Amino acid sequence: MSVCLRNGLLADTIPIPASLRQALAAAAHELRLALVGGAVRDLLLHRVHRDPWRGLPDLDLAVEDLAAPASAGDPAAHRLARALLAADPEAVGFCRFHGSYGTVEMELNGVLLDLATARAEAYPRPAENPVVRSGRLEDDLARRDFSINAMALLLQPGGDAQLLDPHGGQADLAARQLRLLHDRSLTDDPTRLVRAARYGARLGLSLEPASLEQARRTLAAWPWPWRPGDPPQQAPPALGTRLRMEFDLLLEREPWPSALALLQAWGGLALLDARLQADQRWRHRLRRAQRFGLPLLPALLTAATDPVALAARLQLPHGQQRWLAQWLSLRAGLPDPVAAAAWPPSRWCALLEAPGCSAEAVALAIAAGDGPRRPLLRWWLHWRCVQPPLSAAELMAREGLRPGLALGERLRQLRAEQLDQLP
Repeated sequence: MSVCLRNGLLADTIPIPASLRQALAAAAHELRLALVGGAVRDLLLHRVHRDPWRGLPDLDLAVEDLAAPASAGDPAAHRLARALLAADPEAVGFCRFHGSYGTVEMELNGVLLDLATARAEAYPRPAENPVVRSGRLEDDLARRDFSINAMALLLQPGGDAQLLDPHGGQADLAARQLRLLHDRSLTDDPTRLVRAARYGARLGLSLEPASLEQARRTLAAWPWPWRPGDPPQQAPPALGTRLRMEFDLLLEREPWPSALALLQAWGGLALLDARLQADQRWRHRLRRAQRFGLPLLPALLTAATDPVALAARLQLPHGQQRWLAQWLSLRAGLPDPVAAAAWPPSRWCALLEAPGCSAEAVALAIAAGDGPRRPLLRWWLHWRCVQPPLSAAELMAREGLRPGLALGERLRQLRAEQLDQLP
């Protein structure tokens, strides 16, 4: 389905400056060029459905090669970028070519552009990376996640814009719903369910019934060759690194309480771990982690069956994996409430400042609600900052100590005495 927007509601509001559109039109010889993805969706939401304008950090453009196969091997997006560079080098802030998928990142006239060669794709195995080939613009739209993201504004030489909507995205926007494009969408790429939660929370959308049923059916069947308990390094990308990237975006850029609530309601936290899917305390844990300045994903994982293995599967940064391992070790060494009541501050400091225990591990313990919370908080807020009453230089002058183990032990003793005198 296509709609011509000449002099229509969107004709003068396409978020591309006139000078940039002219440059693109002049460079797009034997190329079909379209604005795609979130820019089209958000423009329709704003202009047709009166949503607030959310702005555009960059523009995604799909480029179809009308001369193929004559130019096979030279991606259409690369040809367009080279033509833009040749036409006006001064207008280009930067330009980076990526050969794997025939894409280009560039800044033109102060606008960030992501140019992508139109492509078709197929998944050789569930949750693996797709195999891609050059295709038509319609193929490129058909490979996307939801109908609302499978629309394009075809930019034509005369300045007109033609809206391509082959999958009913406008109707789904009007119904405020997310509809998966294919029956195997989540089998091929389970990260789409996390993306649905992100869009749902940010845009106020819900999964339409057939897509929700696909989610529940797919999660129950678990059609992927890797299962929790298998070696973490063997997880396919959509259950490993790509899944982590989607959760990073959800937790860092979206209203995460709403997004995680949607994902849990759909059963989607099971993509991480069954215990996380059943967890009802993640809000408290993540809000505490936020107050301590911790990244939220490690705090979320503390309720998993095996947090360290899950962190390895998702390939969290090594520092965050280390915090989780330290937190587990600390949790195992915390005293019971009766014993904890008799511990002086110096003993807590000895535990929490021991080699192999970091401040982040202590913060994770507080966020997770482990052990006696009061002394952990007092250490975080005050005790760890307490210094010995005398410096090393003063000790050497007063007691005749020389640099070495004895001096360090004396400083620790004085600090312990100082700590235990605190009210």
